[in-house]
Amino acid sequence: MTRREWAWISYDWANNAFPTVVTTFVIAAYFTRGIAPDPVSGQVMWGWMQALVGIAIAGLSPVLGAVADAGRRRRSLLAITTVLMALFSAGIWFAEPAPAFALWALLCVALGTLSFELGTVFYNAMLTDVATPDRVGRVSGMGWAAGYGGGLCCLLLSLGLLVQPSPPLFGLDAEMAEPVRATALLVAVWTLIFAVPVLVVVPDPPGFRPSWRVAAAQGLTEVVALFRRLPQKPALLRFLVARVFYTDGLNVLFVFGAVFAAGVFDMDFQEILLFGIAINVTAGIGAFAGGFVEERLGARNTVLFSLLALMGVGAGILLVQDKALFWALGVCLGLFFGPAQASSRSLMAKMAPQDEISAHFGMFALSGRVTSFLGPALLAVVTEITGSQRWGMSVVLLLLGGGAAVLLTVRAPDRG
Repeated sequence: MTRREWAWISYDWANNAFPTVVTTFVIAAYFTRGIAPDPVSGQVMWGWMQALVGIAIAGLSPVLGAVADAGRRRRSLLAITTVLMALFSAGIWFAEPAPAFALWALLCVALGTLSFELGTVFYNAMLTDVATPDRVGRVSGMGWAAGYGGGLCCLLLSLGLLVQPSPPLFGLDAEMAEPVRATALLVAVWTLIFAVPVLVVVPDPPGFRPSWRVAAAQGLTEVVALFRRLPQKPALLRFLVARVFYTDGLNVLFVFGAVFAAGVFDMDFQEILLFGIAINVTAGIGAFAGGFVEERLGARNTVLFSLLALMGVGAGILLVQDKALFWALGVCLGLFFGPAQASSRSLMAKMAPQDEISAHFGMFALSGRVTSFLGPALLAVVTEITGSQRWGMSVVLLLLGGGAAVLLTVRAPDRG
């Protein structure tokens, strides 16, 4: 591994603390149970916040990606979004456990999430700057594995050092939820510390750098031209369409997996947390191994194999009645999360022209957000019609299958 590759991988370790601790486990639960007037209205407010953020990400990602290309300032924009993510995360500390602080908490999480997602556009675009074509898949997989590891370590540190000790450490006031709020400060510090290597070691592409104003104008022109040229790039277009479907399926698994486990197998919060930790471990293992598999199969085939495996194991999960079997299959399911995501990233890197790679990763982000409402809506409709959580979760198989079917038609050049 080269110095640049390690520096790039370290950023995945750094930034995944935010989605793991803030938007998935600790702060999300704190908002719905401790800040919102009641859990139902908390879930509604959280849902609308995430929906609005998704719209902002979909609109801004391609444009700012094109600006980064035109201005040759990926590192500068990554630094800005990283610092903003840390600042907004730290701002959650001031969200006291009272409904009066709901708007502040939502604003901090929304802007932090926006900064996180936009930062990944510039970060992903650096992949081909640090890895040779034959090592893109391996480095991407190792980065994704590091992301799972970093998020998990920060979560365990949050729980062991801040949330669980009784009485709380550091003089924190449990009645004011300070141990829980302090996890957001930990995320901010964690992010800033581990983001340093990529910002120091990996430079921007060489060449003339126009002013920000000129770069913005050129970027807007580039992104308009990029969308107009998409019909002339059928392989790229079909890949993005495929990703729309299977990303929706993966998102439903992430968001509703805990709800399914609690409702069908009567798992309490602690068991769900342990289940989530176990899946994160196997997902990291799968992402790491998937990078080496990709060197043999190619990025497209690795994604396709992972989707088919997810469908097979997922069908088993929907059929089993025994909790032990559910645990076993769920842990196996994690093995294929990482390769499906990491190889998608490397496939995009191999399909994108190098002088437009940030804009292409902006479209990559767009494809992961543009129909983010589709999966949850389908699940809600099917669950209501059938009265069954199992049938509701079956939409995951439909979405993954749709993505796999479209991906089968992609004949992308798999360089390296």
